[in-house]
Amino acid sequence: MVYPLIDLRRAKLGVRDIVTALEQCVIQLAAEFGISAEARKEAPGIYVAGQKLGSVGIRIRRHSSYHGLAVNVKLDLEPFLRINPCGYQGLKMTQLSELGGPGTVADAADALEPHLLRALGL
Repeated sequence: MVYPLIDLRRAKLGVRDIVTALEQCVIQLAAEFGISAEARKEAPGIYVAGQKLGSVGIRIRRHSSYHGLAVNVKLDLEPFLRINPCGYQGLKMTQLSELGGPGTVADAADALEPHLLRALGL
């Protein structure tokens, strides 16, 4: 989970800018490990071969961002089989550790940080 707390007015970012930045930092992280990921305008998040790798969910209040990004690193994906992830029937989830990426949350966080900072222009 990544919760960037940003004053959007000071950072001169709009809502779409921050959603795009969150998606792009995960796409760049995946690319670092040879994983081809993409974002979809019609369904926010990060996808690899039609499976969801990460989810974006933000809240903006008084020009500040709350909540943020969830990236699947290494977890039991079985519970997702019993629900419709993000409201999409049949959507399968994937994770970095199965795709050749980092196998621990700590390693994923360390690798994600520079991509996030760059995507946010920091």
